[in-house]
Amino acid sequence: MQDITAIQSALRNQEYSLSTLVAQYLERIESTQSLNIYIDVYDTEIKEQAKIIDEKLAANHPLGRCFGMVISVKDVICQKEKKVTAASGILQNFESLYTATALQRLIDEDALVIGKVNCDQFGMGSSNENSVYGPTRNADNDQYTPGGSSGASAVSVQAGTCLLALGSDTGGSVRQPAGFTGLFGLKPTYGRISRYGLIAYGSSFDQIGLLGKNMAELALALNVMAGMDPMDPTSVDHQVPDYSQALSTSSKPLKIAFFKEAINHEGLDPQIKTAHENLIQKLESQGHTCSPVGFDLLDYIVPTYYTLTTAEASTNLSRYDGLRYGHQEKGQKDLTELVTANRTAGFSMEVKRRIMLGSFVLSTGYYEAYYGKAQKIRRMLKDRVEEIFGEYDLILMPISPMPAWEIGQKRSSPTEMYLADIYTVLANLVGNPALALPLSTHKNGLKFGFQVLSKGFSEEKLLNFAQYYNS
Repeated sequence: MQDITAIQSALRNQEYSLSTLVAQYLERIESTQSLNIYIDVYDTEIKEQAKIIDEKLAANHPLGRCFGMVISVKDVICQKEKKVTAASGILQNFESLYTATALQRLIDEDALVIGKVNCDQFGMGSSNENSVYGPTRNADNDQYTPGGSSGASAVSVQAGTCLLALGSDTGGSVRQPAGFTGLFGLKPTYGRISRYGLIAYGSSFDQIGLLGKNMAELALALNVMAGMDPMDPTSVDHQVPDYSQALSTSSKPLKIAFFKEAINHEGLDPQIKTAHENLIQKLESQGHTCSPVGFDLLDYIVPTYYTLTTAEASTNLSRYDGLRYGHQEKGQKDLTELVTANRTAGFSMEVKRRIMLGSFVLSTGYYEAYYGKAQKIRRMLKDRVEEIFGEYDLILMPISPMPAWEIGQKRSSPTEMYLADIYTVLANLVGNPALALPLSTHKNGLKFGFQVLSKGFSEEKLLNFAQYYNS
């Protein structure tokens, strides 16, 4: 697949038209329907927009920085007058009244949205099976999961239906699918990209992220999307560098840390472990320093993450009652019965489970024992990571302790599914940027990757490393 630089050059040189490119993407969407990627395709609209841009190109009129960039959007990101349902029955047929800031910034620079893609309901899941629309399937083997919750965002790029995908990452929901589909997946620093227009799961964890096959479009999209937003008080007024300038096929010698406890964890698949050990040796042979670092808090990460995110989810999802919009049951006697029936029918079992867990840890008598302690551990994790970045440039970690699994294989064991997040949730707990990169192919025939973390607001380090690594 060509990157955005090559596409824009070809369009300017009239080697092909944007209308032709869009038609190819739409044909690809049609031929991959069995993968269950898209819940809404904007075919008429994108054809009209492509024609307008072709006319501007022919007339040599100025165009936005993202012209030629065709993107898919996860069904938790709002776009005005388009359906956004978070893959949940509770938001059945709901249309957004506004567009998410991050998406609007791309559209303002002439990026074209080809459609809305499936996801785990409200971003809660690691396999893209927890959706009212059914599971999305891995394009390399349709019997396997592409990961979640941004699994369909990943498959939309993997299957060649668009150039770039917007997802959201609460605990690895961009990076894990990227690993399972052989893509690059970026979770920016918390506050780097506005969350306005992103349906909330865990407000202090959620970030809009990017999935693609090439670094050029990830860097360009991040350039456009990043920056403070008056509509989002958690966005940070921090200088935004030119990320495209960070893309280089060379790299200075880096000091890279890896956690002994992560590489030697008993739950890590042996083939994935060997691939990471070989990666470390390769990086050292290229002149980088890779050092084992102790991280005795590893086993606290998953309990801390799920304690805090379920608490935030129980609060965030309390607004969905089916009264003003969304699913509404019939024949109830009073308001209490109506709201109960609406939420019972509208939410999936996984969403109900997390709401109940969150309500429990926030309840009187348990708040300090669970939520309060989890917040203290979160602070300890952040302090430890900052200490490591005082000495090292990057932290290298696996993405998942296991390769992609067959659809339906883990649905009966929520705990086993949660433990699959052991390596990804750290970046969200501490707010640091993290990038998934392709690594190898497992004996089951499916891809897996690795991830690197860097200091807050230093995404350019990750992008430079990825470009260098991929050269």
